[in-house]
Amino acid sequence: MTTFKRHRGMTEQAADAAVDQACRMLRLPTIRAQFPELAEAAARDQMSYRGFLAELLMAECDDRARRRSERRIKAAGFPREKSLRAFDFEANPNVDPAVIHTLATCEWVKKGLPLCLIGDSGTGKSHLLIALGTEAAMAGYRVRYTLATKLVNELVEAADEKQLTKTIARYGRVDLLCIDELGYMELDRRGAELLFQVLTEREEKKSVAIASNESFSGWTKTFTDPRLCAAIVDRLTFGGNLIQTGTESYRLALTQARAAAQDSAGK
Repeated sequence: MTTFKRHRGMTEQAADAAVDQACRMLRLPTIRAQFPELAEAAARDQMSYRGFLAELLMAECDDRARRRSERRIKAAGFPREKSLRAFDFEANPNVDPAVIHTLATCEWVKKGLPLCLIGDSGTGKSHLLIALGTEAAMAGYRVRYTLATKLVNELVEAADEKQLTKTIARYGRVDLLCIDELGYMELDRRGAELLFQVLTEREEKKSVAIASNESFSGWTKTFTDPRLCAAIVDRLTFGGNLIQTGTESYRLALTQARAAAQDSAGK
């Protein structure tokens, strides 16, 4: 067991070595890394002992919170990084910035409410789904992202391997389940029923956010059983938020504008 010999007349070099060793033992990597710089700043600003200690501890706490956020974002399984800052609200006037920024407070996740993002390809619904999911992860919530077809395939495989209850419970534990590309492919009755079980497990307890290129009236193409389709729509809309991102692809418009600008520059 390592012990420290305490000396009131310790030299600065010895003190630095003792701090370094103590930080290793106590697993305080941020204090260990920032101590020299913060110590110099404290001496320069004539900071009190209490003030200096507070600066060190807050630096460690802030860095630990940042690392926890990074771990939650990584665990969510987002396919790419998307943020609300990077969303072009001017390019898509259908999306109200005030509504999105209210959703970014994650109060709906806290209450276990659903969110539906409906719109054509290129209108930013997946961007918003990932960005809002990221905000939730940063706020301390457990988030999981998946494609609708991938989720259904996983559920079917779990059912075949007698692992369905365990798989549904795993998806039931996260605070926010983000399901992307719902409506792109038709689901057979078995797949739709398994998805319905996941939604039922989470109903009024944990949030589900979906992005779909089909309006609710067109979901019968995905869920061919009308009664099951109506039940799923009910699960995903009751008490929740609906964001319609429109029908005009701003990504396509941006690509066309860039192409036109290049043509003009080349003439």
